[in-house]
Amino acid sequence: MKTAISIPDDLFQDAEQLAHKMKKSRSEVYSRAIREYVARYSQDGVTDALDAVYEKPAASDDFTQAAARNALGQVDW
Repeated sequence: MKTAISIPDDLFQDAEQLAHKMKKSRSEVYSRAIREYVARYSQDGVTDALDAVYEKPAASDDFTQAAARNALGQVDW
């Protein structure tokens, strides 16, 4: 998708130099930067994923219970 944005001249020059140094296109540099920014500030997605994992009940088959007892038996309390 194409879009137009306004950024300060010095930031544009820094991005141009980085793109040249990395041998990447300007679009790739901006896309990577935005992807990292979104990932860093999208904590809700991480929290939702962890909540989904931990809301599922743990397996309770005989093997799992025996393994848990064995592991707990080896821990000094």
